[in-house]
Amino acid sequence: MADREPSRGERTRRAVLGDAHVDRTENARTDFDRDFGAFITEYAWGGVWSRPGLPRHTRRLLTIAVLCDQGNEDEFTMHVRAALADGVTPEELKEVLLHTAVYSGLPRANRAFALARKVLSETAEG
Repeated sequence: MADREPSRGERTRRAVLGDAHVDRTENARTDFDRDFGAFITEYAWGGVWSRPGLPRHTRRLLTIAVLCDQGNEDEFTMHVRAALADGVTPEELKEVLLHTAVYSGLPRANRAFALARKVLSETAEG
């Protein structure tokens, strides 16, 4: 990375998820999934997440709601952890999950609350 200027997607991804997460993910890439990683970085992070139409805070909350709806536990947990580290409050997280429960169903929201509670506990422990 020191040899080149990071792309807009990489800069946004690092700002949203943190350097440690991005470095860990990129160091685990293989020839098989390296192109997929580049695709996601430019398409999702350089495209949608970098658009000026919504504040990043709002994008974080929307992402958490959609991931709850989809039942995508790994991505949900990752985004909750990153959101809390960047200023999303536990109260905002709770409200997003309560709101999502109405439209996505109680089982999905119940699981999301359990996952978020675990992240909050880990965050409080240090």
